[in-house]
Amino acid sequence: MEQNHLFPVFFKLEQLQVLVVGGGNVGHEKVNAILQNCPAARVTVVATWFAPELEALAAGFPNVTLVQKEFSCGDIFGKDLVIAATADKQLNSCIWEKAKAGKVLINVADTPALCDFYLGSVVQKGSLKIAISTNGKSPTVAKRLREVLQDAIPDTLEAVLHNLSAIRDRLKGDFADKVKKLNELTSVLVGKGD
Repeated sequence: MEQNHLFPVFFKLEQLQVLVVGGGNVGHEKVNAILQNCPAARVTVVATWFAPELEALAAGFPNVTLVQKEFSCGDIFGKDLVIAATADKQLNSCIWEKAKAGKVLINVADTPALCDFYLGSVVQKGSLKIAISTNGKSPTVAKRLREVLQDAIPDTLEAVLHNLSAIRDRLKGDFADKVKKLNELTSVLVGKGD
């Protein structure tokens, strides 16, 4: 069986600079996904035109900048992440080359071979966030799993997380002792209670 060797990471996008190239439906989808997860994300979108839905979305987020122009190499300067979301495969390849030359992580929409990272399907319940990846094989399966998990995880979990955080802050001892105690307390969540 083939394994997924991707390393899951959660970025603090309010501390990074994100470039999205493409103002159509795919660009809108990517920007929307970013903002759903991090409303304070700093996103610059470069495109020769913008779908009305993207313009409306950007209007509600002060850290989103729409720049109407053709992509140029300088657009990557100072960026931490790049998403190429144009309908032009040749342009997407050019953006990929420029990002790689600048040592900037890039995702080329619908082209797994040109992606340093994928935007996973996300389940969120309060402070809990779970990202689902199919290693680029089937975003549709990831979407369906998200729906199942969203329904399966109780809304009351946020209160549990809040209480466990307070308990963790009050625990005494070294790191190993704290981990042991928290493992004992949370074992009931997976049916492993004594």
